[in-house]
Amino acid sequence: MFNLRALKNFDWVIIVIGILLFAIGIAVIYSTTFGMVGGGKEAWQQAIFGLIGLIFFFFVAFFDYRTMFNWSSVLYIILIFTLIVVHFLGKNSMGATRWITIAGFQFQPSEFVKLLIIIVMAKYFSDFAEEMHKLKPIIKSGIYFAIPTFLVLIQPDLGTALVFIVIWIAMLAVSRIRLKHIIILVAAALLLVPVGWITMHDYQKQRIIALVHPSSDPKGAGYNVTQAQIAIGSGQLFGRGLGHGTQSQLNFIPEKNTDFIFASLAEEMGFVGVFVVLVLFAVLIFRGILIAAKSRDYFGMYLSTGVVAMLAFHVFLNIGMNLGIAPVAGIPLPLISLGGSSVIVVLVSLGILESIHIHHKKIDF
Repeated sequence: MFNLRALKNFDWVIIVIGILLFAIGIAVIYSTTFGMVGGGKEAWQQAIFGLIGLIFFFFVAFFDYRTMFNWSSVLYIILIFTLIVVHFLGKNSMGATRWITIAGFQFQPSEFVKLLIIIVMAKYFSDFAEEMHKLKPIIKSGIYFAIPTFLVLIQPDLGTALVFIVIWIAMLAVSRIRLKHIIILVAAALLLVPVGWITMHDYQKQRIIALVHPSSDPKGAGYNVTQAQIAIGSGQLFGRGLGHGTQSQLNFIPEKNTDFIFASLAEEMGFVGVFVVLVLFAVLIFRGILIAAKSRDYFGMYLSTGVVAMLAFHVFLNIGMNLGIAPVAGIPLPLISLGGSSVIVVLVSLGILESIHIHHKKIDF
């Protein structure tokens, strides 16, 4: 199950980029809180979660990912059970029930559920890899992912639900799906748009309206994005410097360490800092695509596809909502946004990519 000799096949690029992104996140979190009462505490807590995530990364990296293949049914039950527990026992904050407090630490189970759904769906798609040109297994896969998606939507957590959908679509895209079935799915999705709009909460509708017309409610739904855009623009080429961003230091940016940390980063590190971060994410995602392409089995290919889809969508949506080109959906920027659950899940996900990379080669003895 474990073989430390596999260290010879280790892809150091993955973990080095992961650590660099995490270090940048710690720097921004600390710089925007050190002047506050108890400043620096959040950065230290984030560092602790990062260390825990790093331990899990190496554990998972040297663990043969193929052993997860037989855990699918159990993991699906755990996935559903976890979301039900959150619904009834979770802590309500800002109108959403997404968190559970254990031993003084607050966890967001939906972050871990993202990883579970990747494993479960990868197992399903690998089982029916040769039959995905048929409509029946496609519909069945949709039912599998629709149940946890519904449980997440009622929290409500639109961002995580969108991540689930993107993971499913990505796995469908690399399967043997036919063009006519793609057309059917697109048509069905368009028909469901009105239903989705009707069932949305008012604040979610306001965010979408603010995306199209940000000036319609500059002090309400459009406030966050407007302040984020001001911060990004004020960063210019080299930024104002860590600890010197007026928008972030004076708390004009709401959720400056979580949803809108990209705006804080852009203000304090400027275009150069943003460029470095985007290059690091691009290399990481490209590395994941290569691992998916070189995987020796369907399970590894679908696993890596799911991980890459999750990371890429997080980056796109988080930066997009900071720039005002995507709706505000409460999605963290991987390894940079404050949030222990997210950091651990991303590092475990990178560990899975590492495991697939290691085991796609013959281990040299």
